[in-house]
Amino acid sequence: MCQEPVIWSRTQVVLGALPFLVLATVGLIDLRVGHSIGLLALLSLGPAFAAVVGGLARMIIVSCIALALCLFLAAYKDTSIDADDLVALATVLGVSVAGVIASTLRQRQEQELTDVRTVAAAAQEVLLRPLPAELSGVRIAVRYISATSRATVGGDLYEVVAAADATRFIIGDVQGKGLEAVKMASTVLGAFREVAPDTSDLALIAARIEATLARELTDEQFVTAILAQASTDGSKVELLNRGHPPPLLVDRAGPRLVEAAEGGLPLGLAQFAAVPGQASRPGQADQPGQATVIEVGPGDRILFYTDGVSEARNRSGEFFPLARARALREAGDPDKILDDLSADVLRHVGHALDDDAAMLLVRREPA
Repeated sequence: MCQEPVIWSRTQVVLGALPFLVLATVGLIDLRVGHSIGLLALLSLGPAFAAVVGGLARMIIVSCIALALCLFLAAYKDTSIDADDLVALATVLGVSVAGVIASTLRQRQEQELTDVRTVAAAAQEVLLRPLPAELSGVRIAVRYISATSRATVGGDLYEVVAAADATRFIIGDVQGKGLEAVKMASTVLGAFREVAPDTSDLALIAARIEATLARELTDEQFVTAILAQASTDGSKVELLNRGHPPPLLVDRAGPRLVEAAEGGLPLGLAQFAAVPGQASRPGQADQPGQATVIEVGPGDRILFYTDGVSEARNRSGEFFPLARARALREAGDPDKILDDLSADVLRHVGHALDDDAAMLLVRREPA
C-alpha cells in the first residue's frame, strides 16, 4: 500500500502567502506616505513571487490585484496620472505577463514530471504486489511512503511467500535511486519468488539471489536486505540480516532491536567475503552470516523497515525515534498501527520524506 505525503513544508506556505503580503504592505505604506517616493513599482514583486509557486489561475488573480491596486494608488488623492505612475504600471504589467508565461511553462514541466512519476509509481506498484493480510499463524501489514516529488523513485522492496512449511518474507533497499534501482529491486524479488516456496534454508535463498545479482550488478551496487521465515504457528521467526537495519520486536517488555548473531554483507558484495583462491559451487552459501531464531509470543509484533524510516530527520537533524514511537506500543490492528506510525514519521519530519520508506509488520495471531 502506497501512502502519498500531504504535508506542505513551511517554505511552501510562506511562498503561497508572500505575494498577498507584499501587495498589502506596499499598498499600506503608499497610502500612509504617498507614492511620490516611487513605491508603486514594488507592486510588481507580488506577481513575481506568485510565479514561483501556485497555479496559473492564482498567478492571474495576483496580477489583476496588483494592476488594480497600482491604478487605485496612482489616482488616489490625485486624479492625474504622471509619467512615474505610467512607468510603475508598465513595470507591474510587464512582470505580470512574464509571470504568466513562466507559470505556464512551470506548470507544463511539473505535469510532465508528474506523468513520469505516475508511470514509475505504477511500475513500482506492479513490482510490489499486494500482500495477503493473514497467513498461517501470522497477520501481515505493509506501508510504503513515497518520497517528495524532488526525489526519484527509490528501490525499497518487500515480498511475502506462503510455503507449506513456513511463511517467508524479505524486505530490502537497493543502493541508489531511479529506474536502475527499480530494475535491481525487480531482480531481487524475482529471484526470491522463484526460490522461497521450495527452500527452507535462508542462507541458500540469499546465495541464489547473490548468483542472480552477480549477472546484473556493477561493483558499486548492492542491496541491503533481511530474509525471514515464520513457523506455521508463528511462534518462531528465523532472520538472516544482510546489512539491513535490524527489525524491532515488540512484546510485553516493549520494543527492542533484534540484532543478527553474525551480520553478513549486503547482497551483491559476496566477492568481498569470498576466500581467495577458493571457488564456491553453484547455489552454495559462501557469504558469512548466521541466522537468528527468536521466540514470538501470541500478539507479539515484529517490525521490518527501510532506512527511510529510521533515518528520517526533522529540521534539527534529529532522527525519528522509532523504538520510542507510541504507535508501536498499540496492540490493535496491524494496519492501524502502520497508519499511525506513518503519520508519526511525517509529523516528525514536518514535510514530505526525502527518501522512500517501507514498513512490514508481522504479528503472531493469538491461539
